[in-house]
Amino acid sequence: MTGRILVAGIGNVFFGDDGFGVEVAGLLARREWPAGVDVSDFGIRGYDLAFALLDGYRSAILLDATARGEAPGTLYVIDPELDTLPGPAVPDGHGLDFAGVLQLVGRLAAEGAAPSATEPAWIRIVGCEPDPRSLDADEPGLSAAVRAVLDDAVRLVEDIVRERMREERSRSDA
Repeated sequence: MTGRILVAGIGNVFFGDDGFGVEVAGLLARREWPAGVDVSDFGIRGYDLAFALLDGYRSAILLDATARGEAPGTLYVIDPELDTLPGPAVPDGHGLDFAGVLQLVGRLAAEGAAPSATEPAWIRIVGCEPDPRSLDADEPGLSAAVRAVLDDAVRLVEDIVRERMREERSRSDA
């Protein structure tokens, strides 16, 4: 393995389907992973995630509820266009979504937050369309539509990690 991979769950379990990333990270954490692959639940700790991303990871997969207008439970793999993120605003520590985290990572790396701080060269977001009604629910927990795709999300992340590891090996062999 030539580069470390971080798989990071993001979200708030008290806001229905916003807990998707946390739930998937929990399921993935129970699996055995090769050396260099770390799975962690960051929940709503966006600043912790930003600093973790600067800690020598070559690749990162962020897991989050992602509203894009499709049917609840739809899974997405998003290749964020890091160059198009908004400029260096001061992010809100209580509301960091993946775009805010990535914006903060870029800012911290540019400002030299740590001598060895570098952004991951490769980032993907595995998102799931939330049921909007679950986000307003009085009780925590995932909607039936999102709960039904958890195993699919786990397999999707496993496939992405395997593919990324193959790409890294090919790069190091070249």
